[in-house]
Amino acid sequence: MLFLQTSICHTLISKETIDKVFETARVEEVIGDFVNLKKSGSNFKGLSPFSDERTPSFMVSPVKQIWKDFSSGKGGNSVAFLMEHEHFTYPEAIKYLAKKYNIEVEETEQSDEQKEQANTRESLYLVSEYARDYFHNTLLHSEQGKAIALTYFKERGFTDEIIKKFQLGYNPDQWDAFTSEALRKGYKLDFLDKTGLTIVKEEKQFDRFKGRVMFPIHSMSGRVLGFGGRILTSEKKAAKYLNSPESDIYHKSKVLYGIYYAKQAIAKEDNCYLVEGYTDVIQMYQAGIENVVSSSGTALTPEQIRLVNRLTKNITVLFDGDAAGQRAAIRGIDLILEQGMNVKVCSFPEGEDPDSFSRKHTQEEILNYFAENAKDFIQYKANLLVKEAAGDPIKKASTVRDMVESISKIPDTIKREIYVQECSRIMEISEEVLYNTLAQIFNKNRKEVTKKSSSNEAKPFSVIPEGVSTPEEKVDVLYVLERKLIEALLLYGHVEEQFEDLVLKETESGELELEPVVHKARVFEKIYLDLQDDEVAFTNDLFRSLYAKIIDRLHQDKEFKIQSFINELEPEESYEISNIVLNDEKYLLHRWDTREVYVKKKETTIAQLVSETVLSLRKYLISQKIAELSSKTENSIDNMEVIKDIMDYQSLNTLLGNKLGRVLSV
Repeated sequence: MLFLQTSICHTLISKETIDKVFETARVEEVIGDFVNLKKSGSNFKGLSPFSDERTPSFMVSPVKQIWKDFSSGKGGNSVAFLMEHEHFTYPEAIKYLAKKYNIEVEETEQSDEQKEQANTRESLYLVSEYARDYFHNTLLHSEQGKAIALTYFKERGFTDEIIKKFQLGYNPDQWDAFTSEALRKGYKLDFLDKTGLTIVKEEKQFDRFKGRVMFPIHSMSGRVLGFGGRILTSEKKAAKYLNSPESDIYHKSKVLYGIYYAKQAIAKEDNCYLVEGYTDVIQMYQAGIENVVSSSGTALTPEQIRLVNRLTKNITVLFDGDAAGQRAAIRGIDLILEQGMNVKVCSFPEGEDPDSFSRKHTQEEILNYFAENAKDFIQYKANLLVKEAAGDPIKKASTVRDMVESISKIPDTIKREIYVQECSRIMEISEEVLYNTLAQIFNKNRKEVTKKSSSNEAKPFSVIPEGVSTPEEKVDVLYVLERKLIEALLLYGHVEEQFEDLVLKETESGELELEPVVHKARVFEKIYLDLQDDEVAFTNDLFRSLYAKIIDRLHQDKEFKIQSFINELEPEESYEISNIVLNDEKYLLHRWDTREVYVKKKETTIAQLVSETVLSLRKYLISQKIAELSSKTENSIDNMEVIKDIMDYQSLNTLLGNKLGRVLSV
């Protein structure tokens, strides 16, 4: 296939471009833009971006150029990651990587019929990107934009560079300026409506953000999800700030403003500053503090905190110095603690906010202020609440309980104990009382959880009475053995080893025996010939497809590499490859030798691994054949021919068992 279709850009991407992208892209660099990766041996580890976890189970292999997420089971190459994490189509992922690595994309125009194939989600992105460009161009080039909106941004102290970087814009103060132009350009009213850019009422349609300066809201990868618009007039009925409504691509509870620009700085600095508004982010970024994001004026959510948690464990909450700002800081603390993160809080002087403070001070002065005034959450909360409870014993008791409530949110036991000690010191109350209060909170929460659980739900720590056996987990032996053969082909396909083959011979007395014949062969040749001789086909559809592709590639390519092979596979196949290659530690089997499944130990040689797996497969299939023949003799005692076949298979099974025992003991 010479070209690959991409409906989002109405173009076709050439195969040469795709090949160059795969040759250039480094999976650890691509994923490192979204997940804070740390070196772990020859691999990298990080928190899963697909689930809520506190212990890293996400692994990236730079050598093999693949990744594996043990918490969700997902895996693959860099393109697969972008498709999973950013919901890109395959062509979108290719174009993203091409842009990242400055690779020119060779394209041809799509036909009108191909353009119609764009799905709703892609069309919403397309409309949003057009809107971003329209608003930005209107700001910079229209008379109204320059006179009103650009003047406003300049008065806020924003430079031309920062305006362009954050793609700020302006929607003209006319009822349908944007909508009319978008329709004229061929964008469908349905998608303008679904993104919330246009409000449709019966036969009329008008701009949602009429007369507002525009702040595009980006995903972590830089895609435009929605907009925030600030009104410039003093209309009392109109909201000062207006956000895009919820859509298929914009969910405000899962988005942080500025995360696209801040992600690398957050990971590098190992800290994230959290502010309230758009201009707070932009002003701090302009001052040189780039690791800053905003909840965009909405209440902080667990999903937003988890976005930061992928990049760092440390959050510094920055809020206005007034009472409202301080209470907002307290509301967000418990949510952050529940995610197992470290929280500091920093208030600005009375009358100041991150925007105004950043305008008046240099980067060094701002950082020094944070270093001197950012307090651990327990100190901040104590100081704030103690002031309110001054001289009132009842309020002080309520304050202590409030602080212990926050401590109870911390999942780490050691951290909880340290904070109890700190709370005891600050509030001048014994640790014993605090621990008792903590226990009461835990008991209360446990009872509430129990009430919510239905009686037929499985209990997490149920006790099994003595003498009562639990059903044993059923193992798909063929699946295990076929998977091990695929693993051997992937990891050791071209490795040459010395194998001991078994040739079945009949002795002078008429008994069967296996005679060993030693020879050298490459692993893939050994497996291929053995399975062909035994006329064995893979029973698992996915493994059967992979086996054929791997054998074919190994026959043709003496320099077989997983990282290039995986790029040619379907997503389901690439996931399975990453599962097999990176799942060694997770794929430990407990007592499976009792079920005739023999797993390679760390010190086992490659030849042993291959031989024992092939022998185990032969032995299992023979056992299945014996069982099948035995069922035929149940109603026919005189069926001597079948009985003789059974005895022959049993003799062969015994010989294979003896040989397998010798292989395992080597």
